Amino acid sequence: MKVKIVRFIKQEAVLCAALALAAVSMVFVRPDAGYLGYIDFRTLAILFCLMGVMAGLQKTGLFQWVAQTFLSRVRRAWQLSLALVLLCFFSSMFITNDVALITFVPFTLTVLGLAGEKIKARLLIPTVVLQTIAANLGSMLTPIGNPQNLYLYGKSGMTVAQFTGLMLPYAAVSLVILAAWSLLQARTYKAPVQVSFSEEPKLSEKPLRLAAYAALFCVNLLAVVRAVPWPAALGVTVLGLLLADKTIFCHIDYSLLLTFVGFFIFIGNMGRLPEFESLLQQIVSGNEVLAGVAASQVISNVPAALLLSGFTENFSALTVGVNLGGLGTLIASMASLISYKLVVRRENGIGGTYLRYFTLANVSFLGVLLLFFWVFG
Repeated sequence: MKVKIVRFIKQEAVLCAALALAAVSMVFVRPDAGYLGYIDFRTLAILFCLMGVMAGLQKTGLFQWVAQTFLSRVRRAWQLSLALVLLCFFSSMFITNDVALITFVPFTLTVLGLAGEKIKARLLIPTVVLQTIAANLGSMLTPIGNPQNLYLYGKSGMTVAQFTGLMLPYAAVSLVILAAWSLLQARTYKAPVQVSFSEEPKLSEKPLRLAAYAALFCVNLLAVVRAVPWPAALGVTVLGLLLADKTIFCHIDYSLLLTFVGFFIFIGNMGRLPEFESLLQQIVSGNEVLAGVAASQVISNVPAALLLSGFTENFSALTVGVNLGGLGTLIASMASLISYKLVVRRENGIGGTYLRYFTLANVSFLGVLLLFFWVFG
């Protein structure tokens, strides 16, 4: 029993921290009817729906089909590296950074293996690291790209155009750096590259199911832009998933939803303590970008967004801060841990090398984007 508890704490460290903070805050503010006002049910409902729909689309083979079709014309190492990185950058805008990495990192490991041991040895770590950075940076462009964006978008009241316009310069700079780095890392490999898949790319044998997931995705997009009430979107999505595939509910990240609830309770309770609220407001106010970056390095950017949002009204600056804050340490974005775990499980003995390259690349990207913010932001 003790071993299971320790294992759970290690696997769900952020969730445990959120629940612990919520429990401690309850000592100072006893539970009452005001607790219900803490919870952002709209964000939780839409996040739940999007995770379910993305899990469904993933099971149809849509993302694999897109990837194989995209790579079918690759002939050079630089084309292969760039294509794999861009897949994560652009797909993460719509399927979230987590799903992009869960889908395309294992696919990349397989593709590089098919391309040959020499190119795999040279490109595996750089490509997966850049895919991780690409997923974290591409996802910052849209409100549905990652959980913190969905939350801050709803809390700020921005339109989709305003949100996209805010993050577009950073996404554009990121794309340029990603493309340049991808090309440089593969420049010395001159031999032709041929990737031959064992099977032709194909979509689900149940096209109606694919169409149903696509329709549910559109319903949730309408809920994000407030064209459809979120309770209606939730009801339609739950019913649709039940009819399409009940097992989808086993693939939803409930720990992330509970993490949100824990931080909502903590933030709500701290906001009812005048001294604590005043102190954090003084620290965060006017320094939202740096506070978002700094907090993300320690607790990751989703909890940082939830925590700091209760003590500032400048949600635009905080959005920039927590999105850039996804770069840096391995835990700055929980999505980064996905890539790391997938790589070290498949490839023995490369964990240390991966972490060194990951840290170098992330600090470099973060430095350039912070410089861009200070000059133009």
